[in-house]
Amino acid sequence: MEKIQNNWPAGIKRTKQRACVLSVLEHSEKPLSATDICSKIETDGEAVWLSTVYRVLEFFIKKGMVNKVNMMNNEMAMYELNHSKHKHYAICMGCNKIIPMNNCPMENFIPKLEDDNFHVLGHNLELYGYCKNCYRRN
Repeated sequence: MEKIQNNWPAGIKRTKQRACVLSVLEHSEKPLSATDICSKIETDGEAVWLSTVYRVLEFFIKKGMVNKVNMMNNEMAMYELNHSKHKHYAICMGCNKIIPMNNCPMENFIPKLEDDNFHVLGHNLELYGYCKNCYRRN
């Protein structure tokens, strides 16, 4: 997406709430829930309603700025900036830490499907296990 002054996306009206949500997502190395985003905004001394955060996130999704990610069959959605490439994550089952993968193991994967004319448009992959700290405790 084309940027204008102060790294703001072109064609998107800048509001205080949108700027706060975007700033939190830009500084995060992992997907965040709307509750996490709201908490980080409030930690920075700004007041924001959770419902406002959800509205901003849905707006950003429609504009292609943010991706909505569901992890570990969790009903709580997570959000991350759309960097025009997909990501995969490993999730610790002990502490729920989310660890980004540096590659896509599906890049060279050729699925064997009964339907030879099926065209794959995307995929979702999550790894589950224990981070080094939780693994030591088990």
